[in-house]
Amino acid sequence: MTLTTQDVLDEIDTIHTEIPMYGHPLWVAMVEGTWNFEQSQYVCKQHGGIPLHNHNYHGNLYRICPDPAWREMIAEVAYEEATGRLMSEGVSHHRLYLNYAKGMGLNPEEMYDPPYCAGVVAFQAYFTSICSKTFLEGVAAHMLAGEAAIPGLYIKIARKLQEQFGLSDEAVAYWVIHDSADEEHSDVGFKLLDQYAKTEDDRRLVLKIVRQMLEIQQLMYDDIYKHAVKIEGPVQAH
Repeated sequence: MTLTTQDVLDEIDTIHTEIPMYGHPLWVAMVEGTWNFEQSQYVCKQHGGIPLHNHNYHGNLYRICPDPAWREMIAEVAYEEATGRLMSEGVSHHRLYLNYAKGMGLNPEEMYDPPYCAGVVAFQAYFTSICSKTFLEGVAAHMLAGEAAIPGLYIKIARKLQEQFGLSDEAVAYWVIHDSADEEHSDVGFKLLDQYAKTEDDRRLVLKIVRQMLEIQQLMYDDIYKHAVKIEGPVQAH
C-alpha cells in the first residue's frame, strides 16, 4: 500500500508516542525537581552540547538545502539562534543557555567543551552528519524529529527550576522561549513531504530517519541520566 502524506505524518506521531522525550526519567526528574543541585549542574553542562553547538547542525542544513524558499526558512532559524532578534529581544539562543548556566553557578568557560559523556558526543556526531547528508534526511531529523515540540514541558521545567533553586526569569528564559512550537511553521511536515518525499522510498526514508534520530536522542538521555544519578547530594529547595 502506497504511503500518503497523512500516513507518514500519522506514523511520525506514533513514533513520537513510542519514543517520547518526556517519558524519559531524565526529563521526569527535571519536571519533578528530583535532581539535586550538583546533578542539575551536570545535566546543564551535558544538555548544552545541543544549543551551544547548533551552528554545526543548522549551518550544515542551510548549506545543502537546494530550494530558496526552504533556505529562507532555515536561515530564519539560524539567524534567530545566532542573534535572538526575531523572538528573543536580541538575546541569542546560546546566550540564553549561558544565562541558564550562570543561574546554575556555571561559567561560560565550563560550558563549551566540558567532558561530555559518550552519549552527547555520539548525538553531536550523528546530528552533524545527518544534517550534512541529504536535505530530506537532514530536515527530517531536524524538523520532524528533533524540533517536535512538547507544549508545556519546558515551562514546567522553568517553573520548577525557579521553585527549587531560586533562578531568575532571565536564567530560565531559555526554557520559556523554547516552550512552544513555531506556529508559522506548523505545516512544515506537509510541505516537506509533498515537495521532497514524492516516492515511496523517500517516505520510508523519512520514517527511518525520524525513528533513528529519536533513538539516538534516547541513547544520549540514557547516558546523561546514568552519570547524573551517581552524583550524590541533597535535593535543594531555595
